[in-house]
Order: sequence, then structure tokens, then C-alpha cells
Amino acid sequence: GEFGWGYDGVDWFAPTHLYGTPDSVRRFVDEAHKLELGVILDVVYNHLGPDGNYLPTFSSDYLSKKHGTDWGQSINYDGENSGPVRELVRANVRHWIEEYHFDGLRLDATQDIHDDSAKHILQELGEEARAAAGKRSVILIAENEPQQSRLVRSSAAGGYGLDGLWNDDFHHSAIVAATGRREAYFTDYKGSAAELVATAKWGFLYQGQRYVWQKKRRGSCSLDVPRDAFVTFLENHDQVANLAFGKRLRELTSPDRLRALTAFLLLAPGTPMLFQGQEYAASTPFPFFADHHGELGEAVRKGRAQYHAQFPSAATPEVQRALPDPTSIATFRSAKLDWSERERHAQALAMHRDLIALRRHDPVIAAPVRFDGAVLAADAFVLRFFGDDRRDDRLLLVNLGPDLELTPAPEPLLGGDQDRMWKTAWSSEDVRYGGLGATLVDDDEHGLRIPTHTAVVMFSAAREST
Repeated sequence: GEFGWGYDGVDWFAPTHLYGTPDSVRRFVDEAHKLELGVILDVVYNHLGPDGNYLPTFSSDYLSKKHGTDWGQSINYDGENSGPVRELVRANVRHWIEEYHFDGLRLDATQDIHDDSAKHILQELGEEARAAAGKRSVILIAENEPQQSRLVRSSAAGGYGLDGLWNDDFHHSAIVAATGRREAYFTDYKGSAAELVATAKWGFLYQGQRYVWQKKRRGSCSLDVPRDAFVTFLENHDQVANLAFGKRLRELTSPDRLRALTAFLLLAPGTPMLFQGQEYAASTPFPFFADHHGELGEAVRKGRAQYHAQFPSAATPEVQRALPDPTSIATFRSAKLDWSERERHAQALAMHRDLIALRRHDPVIAAPVRFDGAVLAADAFVLRFFGDDRRDDRLLLVNLGPDLELTPAPEPLLGGDQDRMWKTAWSSEDVRYGGLGATLVDDDEHGLRIPTHTAVVMFSAAREST
């Protein structure tokens, strides 16, 4: 079609016409590499699109006869005559890495890549990508709603050898912390300081515990998984569009609370991801859109309305009538970024740039020897980044509640030598970011006071003589 998200692919070896010609895509990757940017391609190997899918015309063995997905039949990776199907997918992986020089792949909805073979196709895809890259490195990231940690374990440890997993738990807890809303699949999250600290320390919150929303256990143990294997985010295409009108987080919470959570996202140990325009507080929505017509278009409209109805606030007749039509070109056009907002929202852009620079260039935050975190209050917590010497340590203090005075403050992670004190290096309330200029105070007279809705980075400094 003329517009769409690209998740209903049919011609796997053909870049969408929206990208231009194949050589246009190659030039894009080459130009990105000149700017020292890597490019990761989002690929869908769990199903084929319902419109224009020609593969079953050639053989009925492309689609599984025993597995299904949320979007139709699964790909046949383990049934009769599945060998050539697996070969096709491996060839497709090699194609993107060899022919276009992509630096990695993001694998969509891997929980619906069903394979009961002795060697899972995901492991084969990873091996194929690395072989195709040769001396170049490639990054392989999986979206995986059930949070199966084996995807990033080595093959020697019984895993598939991928590099990263999207962390929905981080997102869900952070959104509840930002908005207070616990509808639908946000039901099992409180957005508390304890949850946010746990996501920073351990990645997934659900590692086999019962999940009320799904009425079953969710997740698997990931306590030993490196923290940078967890891709963390406050927004992505699905999560923005899953809310009724595709509103950005900036419209659902206060500016100061969003600044504090952004600092947590960009400085915590996970691998942070920003959604298009998030770095300059884009106001454009991102609803779902797909260029389908006739019966298929009507099915898409009904399906999206039913999906939103899981949220009680979006199940009312008034909201259902007001939902944007996913098959309308006007819905697609509403999602186009307004690049002039980069200048008009310069404060948000400056904050993101400063935080990314701090993450990249501060030697302790970039590569701590050790990391820990602790709860200070119901809505406040501290993360401590340890350097080679404790005098090099950094603190990230986040307070999403009211002004907090910690006197006394019997938390070891706040401690330091008697001749030293904590000083502010960065604050989310800096006036350059649109804040009120509030600063954290740590002195002998007042103890430790953290202003409301603030994130602060602190460093250890020699105590001033009196």
C-alpha cells in the first residue's frame, strides 16, 4: 500500500517502495556509516501479510499446519518440508547483512516464531547473520513478550546467542510512574521506586512469577543476564499506538516528571532506546495505520477498536466513535514528524543531548566497576555507579514524589568519607531544560533534600572547610 507500519511483509527480499529503490537503501546505510551511525533493520519472520502474499501459490508448505500467531498462520519452521523454508529465511538474513551492510536486525515478536526442531531457527538466524558479517560486528535484538531469557544466553548455555531483548517491564512500570494509570496490561505494575530500582538492577520484573493480567506465570530467570542486554524505553511504536489516540508521553504526564524519567532511562544500565522525535518532545501522535481496503480494511478497523477496548477508559461508545480510522491516509499524515519542533522544543533536545553525552563520556557512568540501587521513599530511589576508587563514584537520585527530606538518611549507598560530600553535577530541573532551577542539597545542617519530580547526578567532592 501507500502507507503502513511494514509488519505485514510479503516480498521478503524487496525493500518497501517507501524507501526508494534497493540502491537508495544501500546509499542510506553508506551515508549513515560515514556519520558513524549504525543501522538496524526491523524484520518480521513470524508471519506473512494477509494482502499480496504469493508464497502459498507456489507451495502450501511455507505456512505451518500446527502453529498459529495473533496475525494468522505461522511460518513452517518445523513441519513437513520445512527445510527449504528455513533455508529461505537464512538466505534473507544473509541478504540484508551482505547486500545492504545493515549492522544488525531487530526480530519482531519472536514468541510467535514457533519451532520445535532440535535447533531453533532463531539460533540459526543469529549464526547466519554473524557469518554474513564476517569481520564486521552485528547486533541481534529480539522483541519477546514472554521475556524468555534463553534468547540471549549462549548456545553453550542452552540459549540462542542473540544480543538483546526489549524490556516491556521497564516501560510498563515507568508509564504507571508517569501517569498513574493501571489499565489493561499495566494492571500488574505499581510504578513504584522499588519496581524502577529492580528494573535497573535485574532487567525484567517478572521472571516466572504469576502475572494476573494473563492469568499465568510470565518470564524466566534473568538475574545473570548482563544489564546492557535489556533494551529499555519510555516510548516505542506499539506502546504509543496502543493508547487510544496514539498520544505521546509528553501529553500524558507533567514536564518535570517526564524529565526525571528520561534521566533514569538514559543513565540507567540498560541499553536505552528513543522513539522517533522523542528526543525533541515531538507532539505528533503515532496511531496505527495500514493501507487496506474492502473487507480487510473493515477487519482492521474492527480489530483496532476491539484492541483498544481492553482499556476501560477507551471502551466507552464516545471514545470508540472518536478513534482514528487506521485505514485513512489522514491518520497516516497525522503521524508525520514536524521537524520545526527541533527548534521550538530546543530545551528538550538539549537535555537529551546532555544526558547522552554524560552517559557516553563520564567514565564511571559509562563503565562502572559495580552498580547498585536502593529505595529511599515510596517514589524516590538512588542508583550508585562505583568507580575504581569510591571517591570516583556517582549517584543518580530520582524523586517522583513530593519534596523529600532525608534526615536521617541511613542508606549505605548515600554514604561517603567524612571529609567528602556529594555535589550536583547535573539536574533535570536546570533552567536550560525548562526546569525551575531547583537543586539537591546535601549539607551538615539540613541533611539531604531532594526536590519533587527531579533527577540529579552527584559526584564526590572534598568537603569545604568552615
